[in-house]
Amino acid sequence: MAKSNGENGPRAPAAGESLSGTRESLTQGPDAATTDELSSLGSDSEANGFAERRIDKFGFIVGSQGAEGALEEVPLEVLRQRESKWLDMLNNWDKWMAKKHKKIRLRCQKGIPPSLRGRAWQYLSGGKVKLQQNPGKFDELDMCPGDPKWLDVIERDLHRQFPFHEMFVSRGGHGQQDLFRVLKAYTLYRPEEGYCQAQAPIAAVLLMHMPAEQAFWCLVQICEKYLPGYYSEKLEAIQLDGEILFSLLQKVSPVAHKHLSRQKIDPLLYMTEWFMCAFSRTLPWSSVLRVWDMFFCEGVKIIFRVGLVLLKHALGSPEKVKACQGQYETIERLRSLSPKIMQEAFLVQEVVELPVTERQIEREHLIQLRRWQETRGELQCRSPPRLHGAKAILDAEPGPRPTLQPSPSIRLPPDAPFPGSKAKSKPSKQAQKEQQKQTKARRQPEEPPAPDQAMVEAAAGDAYPPQHVPLKDSAPQTSSAPQDSAPQVSAHHRSQESLTSQESEDTYL
Repeated sequence: MAKSNGENGPRAPAAGESLSGTRESLTQGPDAATTDELSSLGSDSEANGFAERRIDKFGFIVGSQGAEGALEEVPLEVLRQRESKWLDMLNNWDKWMAKKHKKIRLRCQKGIPPSLRGRAWQYLSGGKVKLQQNPGKFDELDMCPGDPKWLDVIERDLHRQFPFHEMFVSRGGHGQQDLFRVLKAYTLYRPEEGYCQAQAPIAAVLLMHMPAEQAFWCLVQICEKYLPGYYSEKLEAIQLDGEILFSLLQKVSPVAHKHLSRQKIDPLLYMTEWFMCAFSRTLPWSSVLRVWDMFFCEGVKIIFRVGLVLLKHALGSPEKVKACQGQYETIERLRSLSPKIMQEAFLVQEVVELPVTERQIEREHLIQLRRWQETRGELQCRSPPRLHGAKAILDAEPGPRPTLQPSPSIRLPPDAPFPGSKAKSKPSKQAQKEQQKQTKARRQPEEPPAPDQAMVEAAAGDAYPPQHVPLKDSAPQTSSAPQDSAPQVSAHHRSQESLTSQESEDTYL
């Protein structure tokens, strides 16, 4: 996709052009007036007289070009189990990312539950951390007027983004308003980068799963961490990745690589929209969501893998190559991919099993960067280094840690035990001590026990001897041991009381 001037890369379709699935076609539709009329329908179905229209589970109008046919449904019991597991992960996110990142990756490959997809994308991308680090920033950008040169281009692109989805079916509906706010805020957040047409479908997909503020910060993370430099004016990053993709294709599918080399087809002619829109306008919607689940977790290598799988199965056999004798036929084959290879289960399985790693991508990046510098000179756009997935982003930008000091909402009296303290058994000992004091007070009028009985009770820790009872009134013993043990017993009681006091003090501290 190109910047607003539309000079580089394939152009965005003009108003009135037809759509195919979730992919905007580059050819003029047979009934452009009808398509433009549909694109101006109200997003509030009842207010616009379309209450009878049925919406599929993804939000697309049933029977329209954006809706899908039969889908593979996950059993309800399995879906509930996955939701429970994801809730546990999201509630203990830092611990899971630190110790069980591989488990998160496997669960992303299985698919994030629809009810938690938006929240999971925010955690995986680091958008939630960005939001916490910049409170009120989006509202501040939203209140600014914005640059008129970008606002006009954004307004012209709004009705082209998923016009058969209930959020964006209306001109001026709530979906288009939020899309405008997010894109305008990004032009103010990164004025040196401005607006690129490929950012609109990315932001639209995010808005289908989360509010505008959260969608904005996820868009920031995609543009700065996952795909840095993709939306710059010269599109140098996407050109480099095109060369990387073509080099990796030689190892994955030599037949397809040889055919494209013979036809002298530049990678930008078929992969620009794939990569810059993250396949949101290429694949069936169920496949788009599964690809994005893995993309947010593992990074740009998922985009490379999907592109390689599509090229391999579209041009990877001699029979398929024979049907594409020229450049036009080859490009049309890549623009009109077989539904079989884009089917959710088949595509995800192929992507997971394809052995393309971050290390291979970075190695090819250095090779292509060196060739670029030798032939074209230095890059004009210095983009930040690419981060491969959620783990790398979390390590680079750790989120704020919760304070260790408790901040209770209920104030307790100073002599009351603090709930939730580390020593949960200490308050019970304190209660036992109070009970012992009450028992001692009730026993004071009674006849004091004999000295030998007091010594036995003190050793057992059941009662204390009264301090005012003289030991000389006790029965005489044959040995002097009881007389010597009296001060020891008293000292023992004082030590025990001192320890108990210390324990009580520790409890309140």
